[in-house]
Amino acid sequence: MYDIFIKTHFSSGHYLRDYPGSCELPHGHNWDVTVTVRAHELDQLGMGIDFKVLKKEVNTIIDTLDHRNLNEMDAFADQNPSSENIARYIYESLFERLTHQRYQLYSVTVYETNTSGLTYYGPAGE
Repeated sequence: MYDIFIKTHFSSGHYLRDYPGSCELPHGHNWDVTVTVRAHELDQLGMGIDFKVLKKEVNTIIDTLDHRNLNEMDAFADQNPSSENIARYIYESLFERLTHQRYQLYSVTVYETNTSGLTYYGPAGE
């Protein structure tokens, strides 16, 4: 098996509703994101997924988050745009785009700062 990943980033603002502290106030982050696809076999060129294809699909979703107030997005109308929910949103938005007979989306890692982050694994990671 091969875990193929790309790293990207976006900048956005958010606030955490009902949070007991300063994160309840509007603030911003420069989020770093790693998207990993797990390939079970390679194509005729020896690739699990072309990095160009992976970047294109990921950027389609990342562009919807960049320079936005995440709280104003429909995806976060009923849930806080926490790092956890952002990672799940990215994963769920990419899952069908990055599912193929050779590979499947495996995980999305979101870094809120350069020392704090988390990884979301969907069904492929269970």
